[in-house]
Amino acid sequence: MPGWRAQATAADLRRTSDGTPWTNEELLFHMVFGYMIVRALLPMVHVISRLPTPVGTAFAAVLNAGTRPFDVVNYWGSRGAALVYSRQRMGRKLDRTITAITRRLERESARSLTRSMPFPDR
Repeated sequence: MPGWRAQATAADLRRTSDGTPWTNEELLFHMVFGYMIVRALLPMVHVISRLPTPVGTAFAAVLNAGTRPFDVVNYWGSRGAALVYSRQRMGRKLDRTITAITRRLERESARSLTRSMPFPDR
């Protein structure tokens, strides 16, 4: 287990995080979940980056329109999930997810890695 996870005490994880309404444990899950989302969305990005720019722009606009409900689900989901995912489980999930993302990106061609697409700005 990497040092930062091994050094965090139960009290450290229960403490409110600076600058957020979450505890450190809830914030940790939020970050792990972000990597899980990136992994799940890579195939979609792979497809959308090959479509005409207006398609990507429209998709980004749809995602922007859903920002408010997403924020509510994101906030409460991270609060609830931190109750279910222990520090060890989060650590294992993060390690597996980063490994999978890394493997996926290592298989991409240089040309593929230069593609871009519009992303939501909110």
